[in-house]
Amino acid sequence: MAVILDTNALSAFVDGDNKILKIISRQPELALPVIVLGEYLYGIRQSRLRIRYEEWLRTNLDLFDLLSVGRSTANFYAEIRTELRNSRQPIPSNDIWIAALAREHRFPIVTRDGHFQSVDGLRILAW
Repeated sequence: MAVILDTNALSAFVDGDNKILKIISRQPELALPVIVLGEYLYGIRQSRLRIRYEEWLRTNLDLFDLLSVGRSTANFYAEIRTELRNSRQPIPSNDIWIAALAREHRFPIVTRDGHFQSVDGLRILAW
C-alpha cells in the first residue's frame, strides 16, 4: 500500500527532513496527488532555490505514483465537503481533494496539517 504526501510533506522530503525520511523509508510505495504537485510547483516558482527544486523533481518524480482526479474522486470530494460543512469544520479546498484521493485509494496521508483530522476515515502519518 502506498502513502500520500501532502505539500508540506513533499517539501520536507525534498529538503531532507530526517523525521519525514524515517517515515517514508518504511513505506513500500509513495503517491503524490496532482494537486500537491501543482501546489509544490507554484511554491518553488517563487523560491530562490527554484532551480535546485526543479532539478530534484526532474530526477525524482518517478519515485511517486502520480494520482489524478477522476469521476470517483469527485464523488469522494463532494461527500467529504458535505461532511465537513455539516460538522462546521471547513478545510482548504485543495486539501479536500487530497483527502478525497486518500479515501478513494484507501491510502494514509503523510502530513502535519491537523485539519486532515477533521475528515473521518483518514489514516494520518504525522511527523
